[in-house]
Amino acid sequence: MRTLSDPTPLVLVMVGLPARGKTFLARKIVRYLQWLGREAQVFNVGNYRRGRLGSQQPASFFDPANAEGTASREALASTALADLVEWIAAGSGRIAIYDATNATRARRDRVGRTLAAAGLRPLFVETVCTDPELVEANIRESKLSMPDYAGMDPESAVRDFRARIAHYERAYEPLSEDHLSFVRLIDVGRRVEMNRVEGGLASQVVFFLTNLHVTPRPLFLTRHGQSEFNAQKRIGGDSGLTAQGARYAAQLAVELPRLVAATPVVFTSTLRRTIDTAASLPWPRTALKNLDEIDAGRFDGWTYDAIEEGAPEEWTARAADKLRYRYPRGESYLDVIQRLEPMIVELERRREPVVVVAHQAVIRCLYAYFTDQPLEACPRLQVPLHTVIELVPKAYGAVETRHVLDTQ
Repeated sequence: MRTLSDPTPLVLVMVGLPARGKTFLARKIVRYLQWLGREAQVFNVGNYRRGRLGSQQPASFFDPANAEGTASREALASTALADLVEWIAAGSGRIAIYDATNATRARRDRVGRTLAAAGLRPLFVETVCTDPELVEANIRESKLSMPDYAGMDPESAVRDFRARIAHYERAYEPLSEDHLSFVRLIDVGRRVEMNRVEGGLASQVVFFLTNLHVTPRPLFLTRHGQSEFNAQKRIGGDSGLTAQGARYAAQLAVELPRLVAATPVVFTSTLRRTIDTAASLPWPRTALKNLDEIDAGRFDGWTYDAIEEGAPEEWTARAADKLRYRYPRGESYLDVIQRLEPMIVELERRREPVVVVAHQAVIRCLYAYFTDQPLEACPRLQVPLHTVIELVPKAYGAVETRHVLDTQ
């Protein structure tokens, strides 16, 4: 299992023209790292500009011939980079992303020198887009919702942003410095080029990046139908479904095909209650141990009341920190997240719909990742029985719909 225990700090430096997916990738990386328990932060130069100069700067502000605008942008970029270095220095093993166009060799040289002076070696991430339809979709889906264009007529905003892109295109120098460590993503992962990528952490981040895409597709998350242990308020085990749970399985086989427009990939855990819940679905299914419920260890088969009465010190420890509490000879939520990491990469790379039939702790962890929930909130997210959670990942977050099925 890959882990992110490496205490070495890492700085990713984004490179690319506007509307090529830099901020999308930066946010994805930070979400992934934070979900895995790492301290990660994006330093977005555009946010510094909006915070210091106001949101709505015209396209002419970005003209390289505009000496005043260029000086302002360079000063803001330097401030953001200085804040990044200070933040990295204040904590062990932190991961920072410098999100800016960094469009010229001169700018990248300055960034490299600043980081080298702080003892940091950056990994440059260049995003290149040769597909005009992808650029246009990015402009209309995400860029028009920026504060820069709040209240502006959409077509006027598109014209202004295209003019901004044209200014950057005049100055843009593709990343070609062979001495640098970099990864180049072409058309959001359709082709990937790498140079001097060193170290386990950098390699893992690059592997994650190579599995990302922007194709919209739904992800359906659901717990198994009510099990015999659910009805008895026992945890763990490998019990079968109750009559109500069986009704949910039957309803799921009717309702899911109505919700899914194309043939999905279906994953279950290896436990009986998820396999039985998915048994009537009209698609092939794959059972994965990664999706098994949190291991309750010594308390497998116990009720929570029995734990509170028979092991009060464990009950108190669990209540105090449910995220990090590990059942004796069992798992914690953090352990579950670590074993789900390959599953996240698998779900990110899939372009077809995906159905996951699993367990409460597992669905909580997956849901937390795709909806960008704080890690501490993960153990208390509401994931009720007999409910299908439909998520459609977007550039910034996911659109969520909950389908409650009738099992009476």
